[in-house]
Amino acid sequence: MNKAIITVVGQDTVGIIARVCTHLSNSHVNVLDISQTIIDGFFNMMMIVDYSDSTVPFADLAEQLATLGDEIGVNVRCQREEIFTKMHRI
Repeated sequence: MNKAIITVVGQDTVGIIARVCTHLSNSHVNVLDISQTIIDGFFNMMMIVDYSDSTVPFADLAEQLATLGDEIGVNVRCQREEIFTKMHRI
């Protein structure tokens, strides 16, 4: 299994989850876990996904998600699970 962590942060607007999940589905990326919250109008979402069956290379997927974030006015970051874990180790 190839896992990645996707974070989405920005001003809350209608359709953020739908747009991100639709893009992942179209790329054959499976959402394993998702957590989202809205605090005082700010949207924050973290997803764990499996990109083993993705139809696009990982680097392209990460770039496409960043571009999608720009289109909808949020910051979308996609990192491989092992990189995310090492960056956030105390």
